Amino acid sequence: MTAWWAVVPVKDPRHGKSRLTGALDDDARAGLVRTMATATVRALLGAGDVAGVVVVSPAADPLGVPDPRVVLLPEPVAADGAHVGGAGGGDAGREAGGARPDVPAAGLDAAVSAGVEHVRATAPGAHVVVVLGDLPHLLPAEVDDVLRRAADVPRAHVPDAAGTGTTMLTATWPHRPHPRFGPGSSARHAAAGHVPLDVPAASGARRDVDEPADLASPGTPSDA
Repeated sequence: MTAWWAVVPVKDPRHGKSRLTGALDDDARAGLVRTMATATVRALLGAGDVAGVVVVSPAADPLGVPDPRVVLLPEPVAADGAHVGGAGGGDAGREAGGARPDVPAAGLDAAVSAGVEHVRATAPGAHVVVVLGDLPHLLPAEVDDVLRRAADVPRAHVPDAAGTGTTMLTATWPHRPHPRFGPGSSARHAAAGHVPLDVPAASGARRDVDEPADLASPGTPSDA
């Protein structure tokens, strides 16, 4: 069986989840970003089909997972020296049109692409799954379920619970993913050739945390 490598973009915990500002103070939000990213990566490492995880982040230590299968990759830097990623959680921070104020879409796509390039260079032949780092309910068995559904599809994606955003993006070898994160990303990914996978609505693979209401979901961490 061909192995999968995961790419997880993680925003600097100090600046993530600005949509939760009214519900959590700065320290709690930073703790939440770190806790969710750690939970997401641990679920990936527990999955039987995942060989390794590339975390792309501007932070030096964005999560607490001391595992040799985790590779920390610096977020790409623009020509003016600014970080271009804003890498982090899902794209469903829904202002008008669904845009997220704390994750520039082009930057998140750049961070994802950097992680994919690393996988292609260091693990030729591996399939790639991009997983946004705000899936605290994700279980290893649910990761394996998604990857089995995606194994025979060149490119696919997992819509979020609302059906408009994207939580996971897959590309089997030798195909490359076409990240299109931002407003209406599920439709954008489908238009780019990533077919939507029929993952159960209750799966942790679809339950990202973007809005204050998401914090009320059972099992969602509220801080570090």
